[in-house]
Amino acid sequence: MKHLFTFVLALLIIGSSFAQKDIPKDYFDNPLQIPLILAGSFGELRSNHFHSGIDIKTKQVEGIPIYAPADGYVSRIKVAHFGFGKALYLKHPNGYSTVYAHLQRYGGNIQTLVKSAQYKKERYEVELFPEQADIPVKKGDLIGYTGDSGSSGGPHLHFEIRDSASRPMNPMLFGIEVPDTKKPIISSVYAYPMGSGAQVNGDTKPYKVRLKKQKDGSYKAENIEAFGKIGFGISSHDQQNGASNKNGVYQIKTAHNGQEKFNILFERFSFSETRYLNRFIDYGYFKKNRSRIQKLFRESNNPLSIIKNEEDNGFISVSEGFESNFTIEVCDYLDNKVLITIPIKGVHAEELVATEDYSKHEYIVANGHTSLSQGKFDMYFPPQSLYEDVYLDISARGDTLSFHKDEVPIHKNVTISADISAYKTTDKSKLYLGRLNYKGIPYYSNTMLEGNTLKTRVRIFGDYVIAADTTKPKIKAINFSEGKWISSNKSLKIKIEDKESGISSYRATINGKYILTEYEYKKDVLTYDFADNIISDTENNLKLIVTDNVGNSATFEATFFRKQI
Repeated sequence: MKHLFTFVLALLIIGSSFAQKDIPKDYFDNPLQIPLILAGSFGELRSNHFHSGIDIKTKQVEGIPIYAPADGYVSRIKVAHFGFGKALYLKHPNGYSTVYAHLQRYGGNIQTLVKSAQYKKERYEVELFPEQADIPVKKGDLIGYTGDSGSSGGPHLHFEIRDSASRPMNPMLFGIEVPDTKKPIISSVYAYPMGSGAQVNGDTKPYKVRLKKQKDGSYKAENIEAFGKIGFGISSHDQQNGASNKNGVYQIKTAHNGQEKFNILFERFSFSETRYLNRFIDYGYFKKNRSRIQKLFRESNNPLSIIKNEEDNGFISVSEGFESNFTIEVCDYLDNKVLITIPIKGVHAEELVATEDYSKHEYIVANGHTSLSQGKFDMYFPPQSLYEDVYLDISARGDTLSFHKDEVPIHKNVTISADISAYKTTDKSKLYLGRLNYKGIPYYSNTMLEGNTLKTRVRIFGDYVIAADTTKPKIKAINFSEGKWISSNKSLKIKIEDKESGISSYRATINGKYILTEYEYKKDVLTYDFADNIISDTENNLKLIVTDNVGNSATFEATFFRKQI
């Protein structure tokens, strides 16, 4: 297993270095004809993933035209409630692809194709894969408009460039220019004692290094006393001109007495490795402090190809009486950089004895299968669901499973099952498994009912509960009323809510004909656009059926009048 991991890692690094020799610098134009100011940079640390593109600010407005940056054709179109929302993929003759996400709508014949497919399938969410000859585009063609669809936090354009293996690459490598005269910002540096006998300033726990800023913008750390195997971590971000967003950096390099130890470069990665971000950061620290410490060393089960060079996996070995300097250099793409120097003195303090009691915890071996039972609940951990062997605090009381704390990352899904044989048969279909939030309210986890068992697959620790939802979704008209004339309306807007298990599906008709409604889950609003020209009658009967995740359905009906032109 160890040899296979090393082989895969070598392939990732070698493939990356070979493929970067001939990156075209002037092939792609900017997709927007506005100054490029970034809300997010490539490789930025996000929840459970590295950011795969750049987020271009659109001045908090939607509807800015997007233009094809090069010749090519539309290879994929995906419309989803979550994630990228309305997304468009272009394939280009040089083997690269570009991606545009969170769109308001598509341009021209692309929009026509999408609407046609949605009405044919009678659903909002669709995915299309046009042939090369179906929708060719020329550089400068209008392909869509910026928006806020999907899991977007505000209006912007998410833009990607991917290589022929569909790996996202840093758009800056292709000559996309963003003004940046600011140096990266350092938030904190930590020293990590690793392994038996290792310590920093007499302690075996991670130690926050005190930094003092110098006149030239560099940092000089306090002298630290250390012994044994030591790693370092850093929390840092970058800012480009014209924005205050905390974006990611481009490169982090470390050295020990001038000898390079570790080199991280945010230029390219594969989607198959992106969740290993949770191994790359100090996950437990992040969950407690909401700040991501990037570990400047490679631990087991970390195949990240963004690590370009390493000696001893980035660790240093400090012996008694040995004095040295450890340096960290943080750079942005335009080579604005900050240097941190940490003086280290080898001091072996009195051995410290760990006092934590794990006698009541469950021990999980990362590379093996593990099945556990607690009360009504069974749990199954497949191999590699965790990054390392760990003790977990798991217990059950009644309908609640205390499934450790969210301070250890889960890589592969863990299955939780609950026995519901004690419930009445009529109630079982309304049960689900949910994770309790900080208010003690269950958040629906995709649940399967198999006989007397509820099953869900999870990637986050926390408290899980058997919950019931017997309440129908709520439906309310927003911009129209029963029996009223709405000839001047451009759309129908309806609020739909389900505060328990959540919305699963919806279907609307007018006079018996299916109408396409767009669900904006962030606002709980369905919108129908009259420009679809589905109705031609003066008197119109709307019917909307909304179903939640356990099958409760609500029906809303209304009559409205419209003058036909």
